[in-house]
Amino acid sequence: MSKQSASLALVDLTADEPCCPPLAERRVPAETATQLAPAFKALGDPVRLQLMSMIASAEGGEVCVCELTPAFDLTGPTISHHLRTLREAGLVDAERRGTWVYYRARPALLRQLAALLTVAPASVA
Repeated sequence: MSKQSASLALVDLTADEPCCPPLAERRVPAETATQLAPAFKALGDPVRLQLMSMIASAEGGEVCVCELTPAFDLTGPTISHHLRTLREAGLVDAERRGTWVYYRARPALLRQLAALLTVAPASVA
């Protein structure tokens, strides 16, 4: 087993508890940064951020690709590329039902990202 794969196994991105303290409180460990960076990178694209918002806020917790595609002035293959990027980053799960694919957000990873970005309000002196 390589040194890198051994250290990457230490961070459970599906856990409900935060992986680490907010970055405003303490430095993010290298292995945690390595695992979380693909999710942040995936969300760095405006179309993927909008897709993630549509999926995460979908009534019933999931949304069909047939509902996502018409919301953009992009081709189906381009939307599929963006959705694949979100899946590969671990932000969404997908399930094929007949000819359609349904997407669900992975709330545990979203909580990890949110916890890392949490900043406490400044105290008044």
